[in-house]
Amino acid sequence: METPSTAEKSVDYGELIRNGLWSNNPALVQLLGLCPLLAVSGSVVNALGLALATLLVLVGSNTCVSLIRNHVSDAVRLPVFVMIIAAFTTCTEMLMKAFTYELYQILGIFIPLIVTNCAILGRADAFASKHKLIPSVVDGLMMGTGFGAVLITIGAVRELLGHGTLLANMDLLFGEQAGNWTVVLLNDYSGFLVAILPPGAFLVVGFLIAAKNLVDQKLKEKREKNKIKSVKGSRRVRTTGTIS
Repeated sequence: METPSTAEKSVDYGELIRNGLWSNNPALVQLLGLCPLLAVSGSVVNALGLALATLLVLVGSNTCVSLIRNHVSDAVRLPVFVMIIAAFTTCTEMLMKAFTYELYQILGIFIPLIVTNCAILGRADAFASKHKLIPSVVDGLMMGTGFGAVLITIGAVRELLGHGTLLANMDLLFGEQAGNWTVVLLNDYSGFLVAILPPGAFLVVGFLIAAKNLVDQKLKEKREKNKIKSVKGSRRVRTTGTIS
């Protein structure tokens, strides 16, 4: 009979959610997967397509790694994990070829390169290989969502600054019914070329990281102030039981 480890007994799902979406975000904190993050985030549709593909691979690989974690020796652990990730990446690639072929052509080599995304292998090795199925699925879902949220945010900012629109060409992902989803925010906009070039991606990512660090610093200062106030307002209880 399987004996659960201490880590399996003490899984905090709230912490998993916070880690994936904010405090240990793969893109803003771990700085993993930056190659596709910067290369294909020129528009929302490109970013969303890669985000969904990465999420599918991350959740699938975490699930499989968790299921086989007690049946794989340390000697072949990493090669097996890579094979699992490659299998899910191939399945995702085939699905995109079948249903979103034009978007697949636009994303190009960055779909198969999901195999090399260190965030996926890192979660498989650091978390899924040590935890049961449900926590591993939640971890993969939150990490993938956190990565995808950053990717889509960068795509939205770059598309807005570069073209003055949002949600353009969404029919590449959702079919003809999404052809009129385009939101024109700036009429007669001549475009800002830097935003859709690689330097624009670096700038947007830098500003997002700076914004996150600023928010974290403000939250830390607020917690420290509340802690000081609680200490100042505390009361001492004497051994007699009276409160002074």
